Amino acid sequence: MTKQRGMGGLTGGAKDQLLADIRSAKKTRKERRPAPARQSAKGGKKAFDFSELDDVKQYRMQRAAAELIGIDNPFFRPHEALARDTTLIGNQTYINFASYNYLGLNGHPEVAEAATEAIRRYGTTVSASRVVAGERPFHRDLEKALADMHGVEDAVVMVSGHATNVTSIGHLMGPNDLVICDALIHNSITEGIKLSGAARMLFPHDNIDALEEMLANHRSRFERVLIAVEGLYSMDGDFPDLPRLIEIKRRHDAWLMVDEAHSIGVLGETGRGIAEYFGIDPTEVEIWMGTLSKTLSGCGGYIAGSSALVEYLKVGAPGFVFSVGISPPVGAASTKAVEIMLREPDRVEALRENGRLFLELAAEAGLDTGPSMGYSVIPVITGDSVSAAMLSNSLFERGINALPIIYPAVAEKSARLRFFITSEHTREQIRQTVAATAEELGKIREQGSQFGKILGGA
Repeated sequence: MTKQRGMGGLTGGAKDQLLADIRSAKKTRKERRPAPARQSAKGGKKAFDFSELDDVKQYRMQRAAAELIGIDNPFFRPHEALARDTTLIGNQTYINFASYNYLGLNGHPEVAEAATEAIRRYGTTVSASRVVAGERPFHRDLEKALADMHGVEDAVVMVSGHATNVTSIGHLMGPNDLVICDALIHNSITEGIKLSGAARMLFPHDNIDALEEMLANHRSRFERVLIAVEGLYSMDGDFPDLPRLIEIKRRHDAWLMVDEAHSIGVLGETGRGIAEYFGIDPTEVEIWMGTLSKTLSGCGGYIAGSSALVEYLKVGAPGFVFSVGISPPVGAASTKAVEIMLREPDRVEALRENGRLFLELAAEAGLDTGPSMGYSVIPVITGDSVSAAMLSNSLFERGINALPIIYPAVAEKSARLRFFITSEHTREQIRQTVAATAEELGKIREQGSQFGKILGGA
């Protein structure tokens, strides 16, 4: 049922109070003061009330304003079945564009059976780090499969993709070093840089000329320099010029790290990633990073590269040494997913064709898809956060699940819906979705944003 837009049945006093609360929530962080400790009846300190934090207040005010005009919270909706081209929410089936199940391998019978057999043999956990609890055969089977997939000597698997970047960069780099990364690099890499104590510089997204100028001006001041990029950017759906990056890092004596979280299973004829796409010898890149949770139907992350790199991380990276080993069902499932991906390149081709169709139809409909190259990630840029939230809500009411990305995750003018394409989407699903998106966005722009008026007037 479509919700009625507007201020609902609020009384004038309630409206005034809401706007006052919104004005308060919009104050700058400079005005924050530590909250005084509360005193209990007996004079002792009570537990801190986190609802007093400015960030919590601001979020609650934004949600209250959104609810006034009928925008449901699009996040944390329970999905009641396997999420692929469709998903089940509230006992209703939706066309789904919020899944990283790029090749449809999550739920594949062979993947499920591999996970089930691993549970039968090893249980559901290895209970401790591999340093403490020892190896299981599936650990090395998976790492060998990943190394072979990338075309390098070895790989090491960890239980979190985010933690893989944090702990690897934190372990490899130090206070005398520099990490230069794309301005749109994933949070896990920037957090790893903080942990390492290394200096950080950002170059404008995909501006290789700016990167080269930074290296020319600053390389000599640091012992080691790491360049960090993504194989395919999860916000914009584009990817860097890998051959040129390799040439630049050689000339400036730097290391190159490529985060392939969204490019494995997507780029290259068999889904091996950006090196296969460009026909590059993968050993020319020092550090390959990837995740198991997307194409490879598991959970965790890995680093692939030389045997010396992998050995160094295994003996010292805290995220490996002090964290539990990958679980049996996850390890076995991801190993089988690699096997199927390489065995069935038609899945990669189907994904590529679906992405191409979505991009072409979006262009015909006048939708702004930014720099997306039409692979697994295609944004539709709305220009402001309110429109993005309203568009997501409107599409959901029409049976389409696509989530908004809003400020501060992206710049306000770059707010968007992100559509994650899979090999399992049908051409009809894509045509229906693009047409609905263009129609609903047109309505929003014609009517203007009531939410924007509320906040603007506040």
